[in-house]
Amino acid sequence: MQFKPVVIEKLDEVEAAFFAGRCDVYTSYSAGLASIRATRAGNPDDYVILPERISKEPIAAAVRQGDDEWYDISRWVVFAMIEAEEKGISSQNVDEMLKSPDPDVKRILGVTPGNGKALGGLDEKWAYNAVKQVGNYGEIYDRNLGKGSPLKLDRGLNELWTKGGLIYSPPLR
Repeated sequence: MQFKPVVIEKLDEVEAAFFAGRCDVYTSYSAGLASIRATRAGNPDDYVILPERISKEPIAAAVRQGDDEWYDISRWVVFAMIEAEEKGISSQNVDEMLKSPDPDVKRILGVTPGNGKALGGLDEKWAYNAVKQVGNYGEIYDRNLGKGSPLKLDRGLNELWTKGGLIYSPPLR
């Protein structure tokens, strides 16, 4: 493949040049491209984000250094959201899943106690409350980054490991 780079110093000028047709391709990490497409393109459907990835740009929650308890809680909430998706628990069915015979589901949702205490004395229903309020990992991804959002990003490697992605959670024990 041959190409002629268009070198522009400022990001807003790069975007303006791309949308004005001065260049044919614009590279960045996928979430950044999706955001620019959703907010800067006159007609976002006219632009395609190619599925190939040329770099890995992990995006994650961040907490203040030294706040180990909040770090642990934040990390385990994400794990619980991932595990909830894997177990088929969603914001829509979380109440009925409280009756599940699956011991993992009982542990995640606080029916079987222990995880709240292990996280500094949280209410045993901490994961239930999180899923009830914002959904499992897949619901959150879809609403904020995926098909249900203005960004419309495919999950790709952000899919569960059971569906060909890289996302998995350690057991909540």
